[in-house]
Amino acid sequence: MEGLMLARVLRELAPKLPLRTLGWAFPDETTAALLLEGVGNLVLSYRPPQPVVFVSKERLRGDPRNGFQRFLANRVRGDLLGAEQLKLDRVLVLHFSGESGFVDQVPSRLLFEVTGRNANLLVLDAAPEGGEPFEGRIVLAAREITNSRNRFRTVRTGGSYTPPPPYQKLDPRALSDEEAASLASVPIGKWRDKIDGLGLLLGAELARRAGLPLDQAPGGQQLPEALAALASIVADPTVSEGVMQGGAREAARSDKAAALRKVLREPLDKRVTLLTHQLADVTRAEAGLDVAAQDRTEADLLMAYAHTVPAGTASALLPAFDGSGEVPVALESQLSAVQNAEKRYTRARRREDVYERLAEREPMLRAELEAATERVAQLDGASLEELETLSATLQSEKPERSPYGSRYTTPSGLEVLIGRNNKENAALTHRLGRSMDFWFHVQGYPGSHVLVRSGGRELDLPDILYAARLAAAHSKARGGGNVAVDYTRIKYVWRPKGAPAGQVHYTDQKTVWVEGTMPEEG
Repeated sequence: MEGLMLARVLRELAPKLPLRTLGWAFPDETTAALLLEGVGNLVLSYRPPQPVVFVSKERLRGDPRNGFQRFLANRVRGDLLGAEQLKLDRVLVLHFSGESGFVDQVPSRLLFEVTGRNANLLVLDAAPEGGEPFEGRIVLAAREITNSRNRFRTVRTGGSYTPPPPYQKLDPRALSDEEAASLASVPIGKWRDKIDGLGLLLGAELARRAGLPLDQAPGGQQLPEALAALASIVADPTVSEGVMQGGAREAARSDKAAALRKVLREPLDKRVTLLTHQLADVTRAEAGLDVAAQDRTEADLLMAYAHTVPAGTASALLPAFDGSGEVPVALESQLSAVQNAEKRYTRARRREDVYERLAEREPMLRAELEAATERVAQLDGASLEELETLSATLQSEKPERSPYGSRYTTPSGLEVLIGRNNKENAALTHRLGRSMDFWFHVQGYPGSHVLVRSGGRELDLPDILYAARLAAAHSKARGGGNVAVDYTRIKYVWRPKGAPAGQVHYTDQKTVWVEGTMPEEG
């Protein structure tokens, strides 16, 4: 049920309020019908994924089927004082006066989230004078939502109700001329992204009434007809049979394509961001070469004039080699002149090594960035069928997942398992691996543990290189050239006492040097 449909129900109900209530009926376990004097039954069907609200003249019967319905029948009583909608969102609240009797019932609110698969019916405390109608304490919920099911929003008895997050859309009941003009360049099928209360069905019905294809913007000439169609939907949000069968299906296809495109783009966008940052590292490392050159110059001066620098001094003025004058050199007073020079040499070598390592990867990074950017552009223009084909292809290329890590197979058919986090690394190495299986890890970088289940036999060179490249590609050295990978039997790998999961020591290792890319990429 969409926002404008819900607004129509409340619009027809509002002039008759307040209304005397004549009790509840429960046709099934997720439907509650409130009999209103002179109106009929206000039916609240809260079964996901198609919750609805409507007024029915039909005589409905049924006793409470569960604890929530028994609570409704006994505690949500009295006159229906008001009915409100949250903007044109699919959320409404009904205000009840409570009643006096053998057991007095206090005023209360019944809040209905008519939100597809997240549909819910909640009893709230009465709103305080001047308080927010869509906030308050939850007395009882038909469906409790804990943070294990939804980490952004919980719905629990006794907790505070949190309305759906706010959003900015145009109210079709009060469009200004400027707001209306802004819709001229928007395809009619996308108006539901801009206008409150429109969903898939009403969006397709709007296109039908405006006489426009879903992907066509009305432009200046057809904008008046499109706005007239929108006004007619506000007045009568009834959907024709043809739209139910055809237009909504096309709109659903568009939505499905957008959702699939978003899923496929997310890893590509992350990859583009990562590659951009890595190329920025190359630029920063290149700038660091000037600092390294300065360090070397000062170190050379300190080595040449070490005998003239007094111990414990914090700075020195040393003659430049080219005779251009004296060069000020800052010193660490607790170190000698030679030790200060050695520290500068070490720092310069580190900067130069970082640059050399990153510069070696720069061409590959730029090629990857260009390819990733091109794939993003292709996704933006792909049809639903092309997106589904690409999704299926990527799914088939994913390694088989197991409870213990990603699974691969070596050229000779041996099983390879790769830890995806510290917990899985520890499980592979200390629980699943047998003493004569082989264990691989990149030398000097954080990364995944790679287990080759060899059954005690020696590994052939192609298997060693395959597993080593997997270890390199699943480490911080990914993408590098000449990555050193150690391998040894599991029996030579142990976890130091008190060390966190995934941290190990090992002996009797051998080392191979491989490219830091997946074997299939090479």
